Amino acid sequence: MEIVISNSADELNLKGAEYFERLLLTKPDAVLGLATGSTPIGLYNELIKKYKAGKIDFSRAKAVNLDEYIGLSQSDIQSYSYFMRQNLFSHINIDPANCHIPNGIVDDIDEECRRYERVIKSLGGIDLQLLGIGHDGHIGFNEPGDSFEKGTHPVELARETISANARFFESIEKVPRRAITMGIKGIMNAKSILLVATGADKASIVRRALMGPIDPRIPGSVLQLHPNLTVLLDISAAGELQ
Repeated sequence: MEIVISNSADELNLKGAEYFERLLLTKPDAVLGLATGSTPIGLYNELIKKYKAGKIDFSRAKAVNLDEYIGLSQSDIQSYSYFMRQNLFSHINIDPANCHIPNGIVDDIDEECRRYERVIKSLGGIDLQLLGIGHDGHIGFNEPGDSFEKGTHPVELARETISANARFFESIEKVPRRAITMGIKGIMNAKSILLVATGADKASIVRRALMGPIDPRIPGSVLQLHPNLTVLLDISAAGELQ
């Protein structure tokens, strides 16, 4: 595990974008594991800047997203498909056919999970997986539980996750209660992982996930076992690390 502490979120986002830049320079057809939520937006903005400056070419890259809400279509402004188009895909030269996100409005959710597993396998796995971490330690939508969920699966969102995501919706009642998420096995099979966290409100869970026991009640703690994990933190998020 490598922990890199930045003086500001802006510095952190630039460093994060540089990991993607180096990867695509050496492997133009790399498979990028991407995340949603507020954490990666600044990093995506840096990737867009690098693309517009001619430093990054996404034309051969593939993208695989961690998760999607069940019940939201790709055109819904609260869907993660829409989020990715608005915050990254529409601003770079990635082929839309190479952008993979679970479908949250299929009739057979379990089959959609199996299909998504096949997609990841057909691409040869993920070269670099970007992650944030929830206040309860979730990665993707892998919520705290009694065991680590291995494969892509439907999940009932925890109360803490619903509350945290309510800021993106008109009201907490509008937040979907279920989602499809890549499982722990899919995340851990990535060749490298980039975990990003900012803000003092993440300091406690960062410490517990990185320095505490490996426990499915803190899903992010499993990342301690990954052989190529880089953690990007600002000073506030690193505040409780020794």
